[in-house]
Amino acid sequence: MKPKSYRKKASRRPDRLPKPDPLATLVVQNVLAQLPELLAVAVVEVATGTSLAVHTNSSAIDPGTAAAYNAEVVKHKLKALTALALQGEAIEDILITLSSQLHLLQLTDNGGRFIYLVVDSGSTSLAMAREVLRSQVGQLEPAVG
Repeated sequence: MKPKSYRKKASRRPDRLPKPDPLATLVVQNVLAQLPELLAVAVVEVATGTSLAVHTNSSAIDPGTAAAYNAEVVKHKLKALTALALQGEAIEDILITLSSQLHLLQLTDNGGRFIYLVVDSGSTSLAMAREVLRSQVGQLEPAVG
């Protein structure tokens, strides 16, 4: 009998990194230009939790990891809306307030993607952060036609 190997076997299929999303990259660049003091920003696909574009100014925040968890928050809130039979209602944004940070999730109209933003609550107002995200989230849905 052969001894078990405890070494992780190499994957037989090549790593499949998501292709860069030009719309998501543009949105991240625009948010950064409008809020240069932000701590982190990411554009996230809700269904998979995949970050389509990210930027961070803080080594303490991994926007890719946070994005995956926040996608779960969005999914659970959507389930709650369904369970409560809140017809005609849609999530516009989700705010998580920490002691020194604001975490804001702004969803697209179709609910397929969101922008995840982290700012220092002492240097950026919630109103400003919301306005920047509202002005950018529409770019994540390609024009039909």
